[in-house]
Amino acid sequence: MHLAILETRELRWPDEAACERFAQDLARAPGLMNASIELHGSLGAGKTTLVRHLLRALGVQGRIKSPSYAVMESYELAEHGGSGVVSHFDFYRFGDPREWEDAGFREIFTSPGLKLSEWPEKAAGMLPVPDLALHLTIADDDSRQLRLEARTPLGQSLMAALSDGAAA
Repeated sequence: MHLAILETRELRWPDEAACERFAQDLARAPGLMNASIELHGSLGAGKTTLVRHLLRALGVQGRIKSPSYAVMESYELAEHGGSGVVSHFDFYRFGDPREWEDAGFREIFTSPGLKLSEWPEKAAGMLPVPDLALHLTIADDDSRQLRLEARTPLGQSLMAALSDGAAA
C-alpha cells in the first residue's frame, strides 16, 4: 500500500539542541494534540530523544520512560484541561504486525490525543495513515537529517506551523 505524501521538508539538526528547538516549535503547532506522528530511523537515530523533548515541551514532568518493553506509555497533560493525552508507542519488539491488533491499540488510535509511534514498520498495515511521518538518519558528522512527510491535511498544517528556525 502506497501512502500519499502531500508535502515534504528536509531539515538538518547539527546537535541535540536543534532537535529540542524543533520539538518546542512542534509543541506549539495548532492541532498537534490530535495528530498521529510516525518516527522512522535506525537504532540511535534520535527517535526517542525527539519524543522526550516534545513531551517536555508539552509540559510532561518527571521521568519519561521509553516504551521499548511496555510497547506504550501514556501521559495526561494538565495544560490541556485534562483532555490532552499523549500515547507513545515503540513497536520495535513486534514480530508480527497483527500484534498491534491483539494489543488493543485500535481504540487508542481512534480516540482523541497525540499518538507518537516509533518503529511503525513493525506494525505495517495495521496503523492508520499518520498525519506526519518523520524519517531520521545519522549523517557522517553525527548530525541528524530529518525528512518530514505530511500525509494528511492536518500534517500539512503542522508542517506549516513550524518556524523557519525549525528548518535550520
